[in-house]
Amino acid sequence: MSVFFIAEIGINHNGDLAIAKKLISEAKAAGCDAVKFQKRTIDIVYTKDELDKFRESPWGTTNREQKMGLEFEEKEFNEIDKYCKELGILWTASTWDIPSQRFLQRYNVQFNKVASPMLTHLELLEIIAKEGKKTFISTGMSGFPEIDAAVAIFKKHNCPFELMHCVSTYPMNDKDANLNAIYTLKERYKCNVGYSSHEVGICVSLAAVAMGATSMERHITLDRAMYGSDQSASLEIPGLTRLIRDIRSIESAFGDGKKEILEIEVGNMKKLRKEHWETEKA
Repeated sequence: MSVFFIAEIGINHNGDLAIAKKLISEAKAAGCDAVKFQKRTIDIVYTKDELDKFRESPWGTTNREQKMGLEFEEKEFNEIDKYCKELGILWTASTWDIPSQRFLQRYNVQFNKVASPMLTHLELLEIIAKEGKKTFISTGMSGFPEIDAAVAIFKKHNCPFELMHCVSTYPMNDKDANLNAIYTLKERYKCNVGYSSHEVGICVSLAAVAMGATSMERHITLDRAMYGSDQSASLEIPGLTRLIRDIRSIESAFGDGKKEILEIEVGNMKKLRKEHWETEKA
């Protein structure tokens, strides 16, 4: 089974539709299966006090101005939907509140994604699960009690789901990856488990694939030096291209697991096996 690869654009478009389109086209060219954005209703997700705080950004001097500058609305998502269909790549968005999920429903995306911070937003999970679409669920910042509650909702609604092991630091140090949790989640929940990653390089992601991760999500960017909180934990396009290439190479190396003499080994077997040397001497 091929690893389902989601390129997380998130808010790395910096409110610029042209950047978003460039990231979509680069993700498609690299061989990604889907791209993902984020959607928030600013006045629900953040308090007034938080939004009024000073924050210097390209859009102004308050948190509100920064958050609003990064947020795509109907006009932008209409164009994203159209552009992804033209390129033949799937898209979705992780939503941070109920109105945002209702907004996403109008696009009839083929799958949903629950971001780690939303794992405990059970009312939101109920709405997502009722849609019955395959849902990828990131498990960062969560232990068994939180994951148990989320899984129970998706099972109740017979909604297909896949957990994604995740460590919510940005960027993540390789030593904190705890990839053995992939095995733990598979064993406990008897489901496919992917990997949602925030490291800088690609070796940990490749190890996750070798350990059986069935999906992967990586943040992508045109330039890690760009403005934004997620840029430093993102892959630039050359790194993304290498990662996809190497994942597909690992997949081709898995084989069928049968242990038998391969046709391509027969020639060397005849030349190198000791019994053949002895036969020739005799």
